[in-house]
Amino acid sequence: MPSSVHAVPLPPDQPSVATADDHLFRKVALRIIPFLFICYVIAILDRNNIGFAQLQMKHDLSLTDAMYSLGAVFFFCGYVLFEVPSNILLHKFGARKTFARIMFLWGAVSVLMVFVSSTTQFYVLRFLLGVFEAGFFPGIVFYLTFWFPSRRRAQPLSVFYAGVAVAGVLGGLVSGWIMKGMNGVHGVHGWQWMFAIEGAPAIFLGVIALFFLKDGPAKASWLSSDEKRRLEDVLSREGVVGKAGHSLREALSNPHVYLFAFVYFCLTSAILLLLFWMPTMIKEFGVLDIVQISLYSAIPNAIGAVGVIVIARHSDKYNERKWHFIVCALGAAVALALLTVHNNSFVLSMALLTVCAVFVYAAHPIFWSVPSSFFRGSGAAASIAMVSSVGVSSGMITPYLIGLIKTYTGSMSNAFYFIAVLLAISCGVMAYALRSQGAVHLQKT
Repeated sequence: MPSSVHAVPLPPDQPSVATADDHLFRKVALRIIPFLFICYVIAILDRNNIGFAQLQMKHDLSLTDAMYSLGAVFFFCGYVLFEVPSNILLHKFGARKTFARIMFLWGAVSVLMVFVSSTTQFYVLRFLLGVFEAGFFPGIVFYLTFWFPSRRRAQPLSVFYAGVAVAGVLGGLVSGWIMKGMNGVHGVHGWQWMFAIEGAPAIFLGVIALFFLKDGPAKASWLSSDEKRRLEDVLSREGVVGKAGHSLREALSNPHVYLFAFVYFCLTSAILLLLFWMPTMIKEFGVLDIVQISLYSAIPNAIGAVGVIVIARHSDKYNERKWHFIVCALGAAVALALLTVHNNSFVLSMALLTVCAVFVYAAHPIFWSVPSSFFRGSGAAASIAMVSSVGVSSGMITPYLIGLIKTYTGSMSNAFYFIAVLLAISCGVMAYALRSQGAVHLQKT
């Protein structure tokens, strides 16, 4: 440990260091994680409710599967272009203002979907939604480095990826009902009402963020002076405190940025398959009613929400990332491949879809606990944002490619094979990245 870092001694009558740290990080987690979790659930809901909207919207706007997928592509075009600048602005202006700006603007754009009446308007608003949401998740990943050391980071990150699943459950329970129950109210389509109703909470959360969030431990009035010093001491051992700069040049020169970006590209391709196409997949299982489709979609997401937390907790407990990631990615690949074996069992098809969802969701927090340990010092913010930006560029390729495959083959089977191969390759790349000296340091942290 550097000589400039001094541990804050605990009085003799105080609990052990490990127990005190557990109490401190539990206090931090209970303060910041629930609010950010709610924000992330709304973000995912607003981003991916298009998967339910397509069940009506394609007819109302005369969209093919490929045209619908292009709308998803426009979202990620805006997201990728503005993600690194947004994360750099987070460092400059702080998390409080950055997260408030992001949530307020994406909520406003989502509400404006109520006025969409043409394909062009649909494309423009999807692009703007990507622009305004850009930087939110990588911003959260970077923000958590201010509060948690690497060995404690997988579990809070798992909560956010449980948010992906929870958003799926919420969407499954609410979206179908809104689309069916409010279709035609005041001359507005059900899918337009859905976008407006589910987008409005983001506006209010953006206002709350200005007053609730703190830019770092130093400004956290809910921590005592001793707790702030203890937190700074733990984080200083990783070179985090006081060094969270935004050097883009340093990020571009780091080879791990490109390795992790590719792995994240593969992971996001898999999750996009689930988020944008799960309602269509369930429809192909033989369910035709829109409300039943939305309710059945809640099952894989609900089980996935539990699974992601359990698996991430196990990874944190043993401080092991590589094999946890490989098991999750390969497990999801096998489940996808088995889904291509067409059978008449609805239960078996739903079981395989659920297994795939659990493993895909669980792989993400395990993955993100690794890059934030490699990237420290002046390039941390930009490096994390670049991994996320390059990774989510899959959104400009994968949804459209899946739409083309379904349009021209009439089946999702080849798309499942494509994603399964990507997941298998990601295992090899992740294993290679974690054989470096940086990974050795991670295992000892």
